[in-house]
Amino acid sequence: QVQLVESGGGLVETDGSLRLSCAASGRTLSTLHMGWFRQAPGKEREFVSAIRPSGGTTAYADSVKGRFTISRDNAKNTAYLQMNNLQPEDTAVYYCAARHWSLPWTSYALQQGYSYWGQGTQVTVSS
Repeated sequence: QVQLVESGGGLVETDGSLRLSCAASGRTLSTLHMGWFRQAPGKEREFVSAIRPSGGTTAYADSVKGRFTISRDNAKNTAYLQMNNLQPEDTAVYYCAARHWSLPWTSYALQQGYSYWGQGTQVTVSS
């Protein structure tokens, strides 16, 4: 079993930056794909970014490409999401999630493939 805890959310002005962290316990992250998802008020939860266990391959939603960077430190059992140039439309609850390495990489955006989820952290971008 894996427990995921997000941190680093908060209130930021437009064009500001935040760095989210996702700390894992109960199992090493080195065998898990990691993903970040977000849910804005009144909207469905959507894919943001994903990273392979080795960290060598990443993926991003078009809406965040060039502004967000996903990374991981397997030695610290932690994944990160660096968010730059934040816009009001980035306001949402951000969730980290983990899935087994054996799942096809190409399905990284599918929520049903992720077995473990954090409780979420609120990111609010003021205009």
